Amino acid sequence: MKFGSRLCTLNVGGRRFSFPAELVKRLPLSRLSRLHRCGSESELLELCDDYDQDRNEFFFDRHSEAFSFIMQYVQHGKLRFMPYMCELSFYNEMLYWGLESSDLQPCCQRRLDDRMSDCYVHFFPEEEPRPPQEPQSRWLERTRKTFEEPTSSLLAQILASVSVLFVIISIVMLCASTLPDWKSPETLNQHRYHQSRTIATQARSHWIIEAVCIGWFTAECLVRFLVSSDKCEFVRRPLNIIDLLAVLPYYVSVSVTMLTGGNSQLQRAGVLLRVLRMMRIFWVIKLARHFLGLQTLGLTLRRCYREMVMLLIFICVAMAIFSALAQLLEHGLDLETGNQDYASIPAACWWVIISMTTVGYGDMYPVTVAGRVLGGLCVVSGIVLLALPITIIYHSFVQCYNELKVRSARCNYSPSAKVID
Repeated sequence: MKFGSRLCTLNVGGRRFSFPAELVKRLPLSRLSRLHRCGSESELLELCDDYDQDRNEFFFDRHSEAFSFIMQYVQHGKLRFMPYMCELSFYNEMLYWGLESSDLQPCCQRRLDDRMSDCYVHFFPEEEPRPPQEPQSRWLERTRKTFEEPTSSLLAQILASVSVLFVIISIVMLCASTLPDWKSPETLNQHRYHQSRTIATQARSHWIIEAVCIGWFTAECLVRFLVSSDKCEFVRRPLNIIDLLAVLPYYVSVSVTMLTGGNSQLQRAGVLLRVLRMMRIFWVIKLARHFLGLQTLGLTLRRCYREMVMLLIFICVAMAIFSALAQLLEHGLDLETGNQDYASIPAACWWVIISMTTVGYGDMYPVTVAGRVLGGLCVVSGIVLLALPITIIYHSFVQCYNELKVRSARCNYSPSAKVID
């Protein structure tokens, strides 16, 4: 072997690539960088398919175009998929030369994961055997999957459907409780003298249905907490916090009602009870556990908080400018047609928000020519300012939806982390 020569020729699929020998030693491709450490021809042939000692030429029976793309990564530091070539075939070439999926650009990594999530069964037909579990551990894991993964079994689907049904019933009952003919038990005690028997029966039925729904939600939360493998991680999950916020107000309101004996005390606690009762609207967020769209919305808001802050800053700056100008043009110049709706800048802020979002309630509007021109500019600027970050948020929403869909399909399986033979 004459690896110490000035030039080293790599014959990849019939196409020759010549490099200085010192450069080959420093290449980030592990297969090539190990060539100079070979002490015998047998060791050398473990890394390449053939070797011509006279020409100092190493032959590799691999895809030449793919190797050309990989060498562009060596030169420029960016590795992307080769056009018109299967992602899995290109990934095989990467693994052969000593590269990993982490060397790809993020967009190509997602393409690889999507592709492999559809085909990983053909590459990994058999899962690695798991160590045998104790009967109690198997029962806990089965119960956890039943409550945490709605598609894991028929029983899990039934429980998920029942949970969604209870959420819908609880929301309907909460909305119905605000109707004039529906009174809660504590309100019924305050106005007993003019309540009919029909209204009392409705209130009692509402209270029973609400108690049954709360009982189901409480039992579901307790079971999921008891069978969870990591209690601290369970408490920190956003959906579990929402479950607690949805159930806790009921018990607080019941406790306050029991502790306040007289009607005067109940009246003082009435505001607190109404606030706690309205907090039960958090029940509707429990649907995010069963619907991918709501999970996508939450993940998008968490990832796009910078864009949301940017949108808020845009609105605040525009609101400060247009509200000050509107107050000046409509009221501050002491014209004969002074518009009292714009008597102050805070009052004009409401008009600016409604105009920028193109809602236009019509409760207040400019009457001067200058004010109307300002209103037109406010509407146009609102369309432009809101469209800029919303486009970014939309693309993030689509990306999050695709990621969650892939993650749900492969059950947290990451095939690109393994090696394809």
